Amino acid sequence: MTKPSLPDLLHAAVSAVGGVERPGQVTMAEAVAEAIDDGSHLLVQAGTGTGKSLGYLVPALAHGERVVVATATLALQRQLVERDLPRTVDSLHPQLRRRPEFAMLKGRSNYLCLHRLHEGVPQDEEEGLFDPFEAAAPTSKLGQDLLRLRDWSDETETGDRDDLTPGVSDRAWGQVSVSSRECLGASKCAYGAECFAEAARERAKLAEVVVTNHALLAIDAIEGAPVLPQHEVLIVDEAHELVSRVTGVATGELTPGQVNRAVRRAAKLVDEKVADQLQTAAEGFEKLMELALPGRLEEIPEDLGYALMALRDASRAVITALGSTRDRSVQDEDAVRKQALASVETVHGVAERITQGSEWDVVWYERHDPRGGAANRYSGASLRVAPLSVSGLLREKLFADRSVVLTSATLKLGGDFNGVGASLGLAPEGTQGEDVPVWKGIDVGSPFDYPKQGILYVAKHLNRPARDGERGDMLDELTELMQAAGGRTLGLFSSMRAAQQAAEELRTRIPELPILLQGEDTLGELIKNFSADPKTCLFGTLSLWQGVDVPGPNCQLVVMDKIPFPRPDDPLMSARQKAVEDAGGNGFMAVAATHAALLMAQGAGRLVRATGDRGVVAVLDPRLATARYGSYLKASLPDFWYTTDRNQVRKSLAAIDAAAKTATTN
Repeated sequence: MTKPSLPDLLHAAVSAVGGVERPGQVTMAEAVAEAIDDGSHLLVQAGTGTGKSLGYLVPALAHGERVVVATATLALQRQLVERDLPRTVDSLHPQLRRRPEFAMLKGRSNYLCLHRLHEGVPQDEEEGLFDPFEAAAPTSKLGQDLLRLRDWSDETETGDRDDLTPGVSDRAWGQVSVSSRECLGASKCAYGAECFAEAARERAKLAEVVVTNHALLAIDAIEGAPVLPQHEVLIVDEAHELVSRVTGVATGELTPGQVNRAVRRAAKLVDEKVADQLQTAAEGFEKLMELALPGRLEEIPEDLGYALMALRDASRAVITALGSTRDRSVQDEDAVRKQALASVETVHGVAERITQGSEWDVVWYERHDPRGGAANRYSGASLRVAPLSVSGLLREKLFADRSVVLTSATLKLGGDFNGVGASLGLAPEGTQGEDVPVWKGIDVGSPFDYPKQGILYVAKHLNRPARDGERGDMLDELTELMQAAGGRTLGLFSSMRAAQQAAEELRTRIPELPILLQGEDTLGELIKNFSADPKTCLFGTLSLWQGVDVPGPNCQLVVMDKIPFPRPDDPLMSARQKAVEDAGGNGFMAVAATHAALLMAQGAGRLVRATGDRGVVAVLDPRLATARYGSYLKASLPDFWYTTDRNQVRKSLAAIDAAAKTATTN
């Protein structure tokens, strides 16, 4: 039997999802097939509307080896498992003569734990052990959530939190889920045979395509204990997010609240002397944290060093004691012990990592505004440690033993792939050598005609934004642009404070245009309300730069208040910048400008989501037009028609608004 051709397979899959084949999609599918056959690596920039998920799924399924697809967002995981994969598998079945199985796999805490549900939660000492279902008043929100979870447990097939609609609070979910460290293990648990997390892992072992998230991929790579089944092909979608997700997984944190929780959990299981040692160490750490000032610790101060060594040694003693004592008087002892051990091991791990010290780690204090008064008094300060770079880790763990395809609408920054490649641990494209992963980058373009569909406007006449300074001229400009557009505005701000100030001011100035603000409702509700009404505008910060998909006339003006460089006092970013400079490179371009370029490319991508979309991306920061790095940032954006003429833009926005109104009335 002849092997079906890739174009035929792609045509069948695209027809099945009701799509149209795009030249970029065909180019992408061919490049992915080639990389999988060669065992090489590929970076693919595929613009919005290319149909990139089919561009990688079809060649991966045709190859016939197991493939893991890792994505950053829940929305894309759902789209793959609920829409793209079922239709693609059905459409390819006649030609492939097989029906590949697929499965979703997430971290353990995403699944309902039947042990927790039925036996209750091992609570902290002062609360004693109790059944949360009895303790939570049925009339309270928590009580209602828990009762609903109990009913849902009888009908759900997956136990996956994301299959529960409407959802429940984190507090309620915390009562019925466990982390991998707290889990008793299927062989020791009375509910092991029915465990939802174990069932998901078994399904993944049998599946040809496993859909997961970047965080689980990072845990699989970092912790050395395989979570994902063996696979020959790895596809990383939304790959522009990978470095920050891996950094997040590799970051450790210590807070007084977390340490005190570990003390309480361990105290009921070990002898008094060992418990007191940890209690004393916790008190010393807490006193220091009350005085902690935010910022990087280039060297560990002597008093902090002593406090961390005391924590490390005391927690090690507790871990040893927990392993050698048994107390039958403790109800559900195994679960209580496992929870205590997980808490103390986390404290030990972070304290040891910081005291050992590594030139590859960055350590800093962070302060948060405590909310909730005295009961939450420990939330104010944390000690954090993160890797200076994850590139070496990714090069070693990601690109060995399998073919890797990384794809996103934004991987080519400043005109090439080398910036993103370097952050992933890849040498410049074309570099030869032993232990150097072979890769290539391709840009398959976009089906959209950016110069005809969009305008990039830079407000060159405005003052340069000063950090946290008043920007009256920017607010004047924003007011006029929104009025010309008749609403239809997505405002992307570099800080929450800037978004709040702008919303407050403009609600007074232009009350006829409703302004929604991130944080005032769930993101899903905000986006739904924004897309439902042309006059409504939506203001917000980071997650809006890449989480909004509103095709059509209700999003015709995307505004960026300023170039989103990292804050100069961001300890991790500034440490990364300094490291590049110490090695003789340009730290600003490698770190700050790359970070800004990625966000701006994502932000500008919110404008044109369909072939009929028209509009303006307005950058209210003159540095994009005047600074030397401006050309690098512009080269990272879609190829919109470019202008600094404010009158021209107002006329264009008014014309686009008029055309949209005419189209709705006809």
